[in-house]
Amino acid sequence: MMAPHSTLALRRFLCSGNGAASALDAAAVRKKNLVFLGSPQVSASVLHKLLAASEDPDSIFQVMLQAIVTQPPAARDRGRKLMPSAVAQLALERGFPRELIFTPERAAEVAFLSNLSALNPELCITAAYGNILPQKFLDIPSCGTVNIHPSLLPQYRGAAPVQRALQDGVTETGVSLAYTVRALDAGPVIAYEKVKVDECIKATELLAILFNSAGAELLLHELPSILNGSAKLKARPQDDSKATFAPKLTSEESWLSFDEEAKRIHNKVRAFAGWPGTRARVEVVNNVGYHNELEIKIITSGVCSNACNKASDGNEILFSGSALLIPCAGESWLEVLELQLPGKKVMTARDFWNGLRGQKLRKINWKGVTQ
Repeated sequence: MMAPHSTLALRRFLCSGNGAASALDAAAVRKKNLVFLGSPQVSASVLHKLLAASEDPDSIFQVMLQAIVTQPPAARDRGRKLMPSAVAQLALERGFPRELIFTPERAAEVAFLSNLSALNPELCITAAYGNILPQKFLDIPSCGTVNIHPSLLPQYRGAAPVQRALQDGVTETGVSLAYTVRALDAGPVIAYEKVKVDECIKATELLAILFNSAGAELLLHELPSILNGSAKLKARPQDDSKATFAPKLTSEESWLSFDEEAKRIHNKVRAFAGWPGTRARVEVVNNVGYHNELEIKIITSGVCSNACNKASDGNEILFSGSALLIPCAGESWLEVLELQLPGKKVMTARDFWNGLRGQKLRKINWKGVTQ
C-alpha cells in the first residue's frame, strides 16, 4: 500500500547508543525523517536493531521512522501462499501501519516515488532491499541514501558478495557502509568493518554476522554523522580499478563435479548454502553389479587431509568416522557430513551410508556441470 502523507507515520525514536553522538549538541538535535528499505531476514535483523535502539532511555540523537520499503509478498512453501517479506512481517508484528509499508514491484514506479517524496525523508537506509534505485529516488532524501553492503568495497560489488567471496575461499571479508549512487555499489564509503572468515562457515551464517552484528552496529555508530552531514566530508571514493564483481547465483551453477580439488568444491558448498545449494550425481552399485544413478544435495562438507591412504580405485566413495569420503582431483578428498535426497529431509552421512545396506557408492564426474 502507498501512504498519502507523512502525518500517518509511526514515530520511532532511535539513537546511536555509542560515543559517536557525543560530538553533537543535544540541544540542537531534532527528529530526522528516515525510511528503511530491506527484504530478507538479514534486513529484518538490521531493522530490529534500529527499533531496539528506540528503547534506549539515554537517547541523544533521534529520528522518526516514517516508512518501510520492501519487496512485494511472494509465494512460499508448499501451499504457495503469498507471504510478506521478513522485513514487512517484523514491521507488522511491531505495530507499524500497513499503509506505511511500501511494496512496489520496481522502485522507479511513479506512484511510489510520488508517495515517498510526499513524506520528505531526510535519509534512506538500504540493507539487502533487492531492487535497483533510480536517480529520481536518490534525489529525494536530503541526506542521501546509505547502503549496508556485505563486503569490503570495492571488492565484490553486486548481488552475491558473500557467496562469491566464500566461493573464492577468502579468509577475510567485511561490511561497508556507503552512499548509494547510480553505478552499482560504487558510492563513497563512509566506514567499514573487517571480519575474519572461518574455513567452515556457510553463506547463511556469514550473512547473518555481516548484517546483524557488524553491519547494524556500524550503521548505528555512523548514523549521527550521516544526519549532521559530516559523513559526506569523511567518506572516501572507491578505487574503481580495484573493483571486483559478485554476480547473482543461478540454479545451473549448483551442480558439482568431482574432477576439481576438494577445497574448491567445499568452498562452493559453503557459498551456495541456502540457495541454490549444491547438487551432485553418484552411482549406487549392488552386489550383482546393477548400477543406479542417484542425485544428492550436499549440505555440509569438509576437506579430509588423511584419507589419501584409503583403499579406492579413484571413483569409489568411502565412509570413515562420520563422513562420506569422495576422491577428487589432486589426490584430495571431500568429506560429506550432511546430505539430502530429492523430496527427503536432511540426513547425516552415517544414516545415508547405513541405508545403502552394503551396496557400493561411486562418484560420477558429470561433464555438463557449470563451473
